[in-house]
Amino acid sequence: MAKPVVVGVDGSPSSLDAVEAAAHEAALSGVGLRLVHAFGWPSIHPPSGGPPWDPARAGVRELVDGTLAEAEQRAREAAPRVDITREVPVGEPLMVLELESRTASLVVVGSRGLGGFGSLLLGSTAVHLAAYSHCPVLVVRGRPNPAGPVLLAVDGSPAGERAVEFAFAEASMRRADLLALHVWNTRSERPYEGPGDPLNLVVDIERLREEQRRLLDETLSRWQKRYPQVVVERRLVRSRIRSALIEASRDAQLVVCGARGRGGFAGLLLGSVSQALLHHAHCSVAVVRGKE
Repeated sequence: MAKPVVVGVDGSPSSLDAVEAAAHEAALSGVGLRLVHAFGWPSIHPPSGGPPWDPARAGVRELVDGTLAEAEQRAREAAPRVDITREVPVGEPLMVLELESRTASLVVVGSRGLGGFGSLLLGSTAVHLAAYSHCPVLVVRGRPNPAGPVLLAVDGSPAGERAVEFAFAEASMRRADLLALHVWNTRSERPYEGPGDPLNLVVDIERLREEQRRLLDETLSRWQKRYPQVVVERRLVRSRIRSALIEASRDAQLVVCGARGRGGFAGLLLGSVSQALLHHAHCSVAVVRGKE
């Protein structure tokens, strides 16, 4: 049985945008859509009469049903033929959605939910899921260009292989071009660059550029053979990685990246590039974890 697309629903405008995006993804993939509204336990001890957030209680049930009904209507307007189910598990939203990711093909969330602080650029649910989900996570944000390409952040790492596969599949389903962007420089984002830059003094830049071009070609060749219908633009840029990818996302309908690329610390589950895209990309971001 095909794994469904799961979307987190909390009634916020951001989550309703996520519902619409999730419905489109389910329609493209030919799978079902599961609407998940998680009830979080309060931090205080519940009274003896039972937990105040019990979804079966009068008043609470009506609130939940109204939230899910609005979400389902939004989903049906976006994808009328998709099979839709509802789930109302009790638990913290982060834990619930992480568990849901074990049996999902994709988890979709909004960039901000209810109860977030106004100064935050990204909700904690999105960051947590990107780091711990067992399937790809799509964070709906920004203003995607529906006519733009799928932007793939290529790092050439073994962990990024699944992100490459996901990006080709998305471009194929969306009938969109794929922009494979490989940004290279030194092993870290440096604040300076010029004739006196140590990199220019000790490294053969043209040789290094050719090595990066070969890495880009090797990363894409296998998947181009599998998806010959996808038009691929290969772009090699020497620049600061995070800023170059964020700028390129202005014209994209989706940006796809791995959870961690080359040069990251082994203990980190989410790299600096994926975090920067989640917070600052101009379109929705799909984060795909590599093999454990």
